[in-house]
Amino acid sequence: MAGVFPANLSLSTTVRLLSGYEMPVIGLGVFENDECVPACLAALQCGYRHIDSARYYQNEDKVGQAIRESGIPREQIFVTSKIYDPEHGYETTLRAVQDSLEKLGYDYWDLYLIHSPLSGKERRLETWRALIELRNQGKIKSIGVSNYSGKHIDEIKEAGYELPAVNQIELHPFCQQRPIVEYCKANGIVVQAYSPLVRGKLDHLVLAELAKKYNKDAGQIAIRWSLQHGIVPLPKSARPERVASNANVFDFEISAEDMQKLDALDRGGEGAVTWNPVDAP
Repeated sequence: MAGVFPANLSLSTTVRLLSGYEMPVIGLGVFENDECVPACLAALQCGYRHIDSARYYQNEDKVGQAIRESGIPREQIFVTSKIYDPEHGYETTLRAVQDSLEKLGYDYWDLYLIHSPLSGKERRLETWRALIELRNQGKIKSIGVSNYSGKHIDEIKEAGYELPAVNQIELHPFCQQRPIVEYCKANGIVVQAYSPLVRGKLDHLVLAELAKKYNKDAGQIAIRWSLQHGIVPLPKSARPERVASNANVFDFEISAEDMQKLDALDRGGEGAVTWNPVDAP
């Protein structure tokens, strides 16, 4: 599907973005986790170096708090946020990102994304222009998009702007978004997977069979499937023990035959378990 990561994957493996920066190949998602400090600390303590937040999640301040409490230098942690569509536009984006920085309590974001394409073409492009400006000012290191299809990224190309470094989309064995993944792969854009654990709906027979075969749980099979497709999964959990187990995916490899079994579970858009607004006009 997407790019290929090195065979000897680990929690410290990174992928190089179009921007030239390195991004860890697995991250902690903190969607709908108002008190995410324990989860972030658990993640950082067991070796994660990548946390994915958003303005909509209203926990950028908690992510910053966790980084400070961890004692790990800020520059060793890759941190993402996103601007939600009601704030899209040039001036509103400049203000929103500054507010995000103040909440985080640091002077830059590693990655900042347009959270969705729902604001329409004109405001999408104004927002992108503002993110480029903020990147040029050093307030953001890499810029990207989320929930974008190829046609939304084509708008950026046609306007003469640089391509996003990342496209974060809902992605798991039941909703594989193959046209978007292939588009991103062809253009050097790294794909991140949100809801890689299918929001806990992991009771499919194939997942159960493979979990038993590899002596793993179904969530670990789903996460490993993403990694073997060259996709960066962002598993979310508020429970420290689950945060740790979600990263325990580097001591086994799913065979090519079993990857095909998982690939065959794809139901396209019908397999989505979230809003998945990739078809927005």
